Amino acid sequence: MPLVDMKDMLQHAYRHGYAVGAFEVISLDFLQGIMQAAEQARAPVVLNLVEPHFEHFDFELMMPAVEMAALRAKVPVAIHMDHGTSLESAVNAINRGCNSLMVDSSYLDFTENVRITKTVVDTAHACGVPVEGELGCVPGVEGETADHHADGLAYTSLAEAKAYVTRTGVDFLAISIGTVHGRIKGKPKLDYTRLKQINDALRVPLVIHGGTGLSDDQYHRLISNGVSKINYFTALSDRVSVQIKENAKTRTSSTYCGLMKDISQVIASEVEHCLRMWGAAGRAAEVLAQCDAWKPVEHLIIYNTERLGKADTEIMVAEGRRVLSSIPGVRDVFTGEAVQSDTKYQYTWMVRFCHPAVIDSYRNHPAHVAFADNLFRPVAGNRISIDFQSV
Repeated sequence: MPLVDMKDMLQHAYRHGYAVGAFEVISLDFLQGIMQAAEQARAPVVLNLVEPHFEHFDFELMMPAVEMAALRAKVPVAIHMDHGTSLESAVNAINRGCNSLMVDSSYLDFTENVRITKTVVDTAHACGVPVEGELGCVPGVEGETADHHADGLAYTSLAEAKAYVTRTGVDFLAISIGTVHGRIKGKPKLDYTRLKQINDALRVPLVIHGGTGLSDDQYHRLISNGVSKINYFTALSDRVSVQIKENAKTRTSSTYCGLMKDISQVIASEVEHCLRMWGAAGRAAEVLAQCDAWKPVEHLIIYNTERLGKADTEIMVAEGRRVLSSIPGVRDVFTGEAVQSDTKYQYTWMVRFCHPAVIDSYRNHPAHVAFADNLFRPVAGNRISIDFQSV
């Protein structure tokens, strides 16, 4: 059960006045360090995969490790795709295993931001996946220096925030009140009055991007005004850089393993400090008790084909795998043929949905309807279908 619905997780944080840390995963060292800290602190945690950083690692290779870390954890975990750039990338993230996502159209005008976000929300909600939107501009480059981006700051408007949440249906809202992505000189000046007004009006979990560089008091004031998720990466990256440089100076060996020694521990130390400071430590058991487990659904069909030879059956099956695997919420498509020739049914489909909500959205999806009505059902009248979850 430790992989849980992030909407449940953040609503618990919102109701109880603490914030969950969303820490970026960019390598296995980061993944191991983050999970070690969450386990030690007994805290819920969000594993962030940031689309602008996919150039630094293979997202499809990384996701199985991230999912395994979540599934074997003893604390509640959500897997979040951050700063998504399109509907296509959102669908890919869902189908690869992310159970929450953020669409970032904040750089566009309000009307276009609403249009794109609403499209992503409709698709994600049909898969049971909550969505974070962003309104206003949090300047800087994700994970990089923000010193020269401060002029790009655009505060979130209260009036636009109310309209945006109503029109898009987002579950969480990332707001701009003075933080920046990356590093910034001096102490950021945060607009707490604006934050309080937005929180009082919306009553949904709020998100802060650019969590690095704030004081303990600033964090506490953010959390007391509705901030329930804090994104945090730059400080982790900086701590790792310092450790690698120290390893290079103090160790006779300059091998990769020598340079990377203690990296996970450095990350774990910083993450645990944040989890305790933001009030998430010790919350794991109560969050687990109030969160829905994120469990896939297996859609099973066993069937025979009528008036269709083996070669044509294989063509139909291959087309089905191609079409069905692209539908939002479909994790895997498995097809099989009976080992014994005298069994009652000769063929099977096993389509894995990420969430029970996909049962309905998959059934009604145009691609599924076209394949089923035109290619499958006319030749597979003798069939049994069932949806099930593991117990």
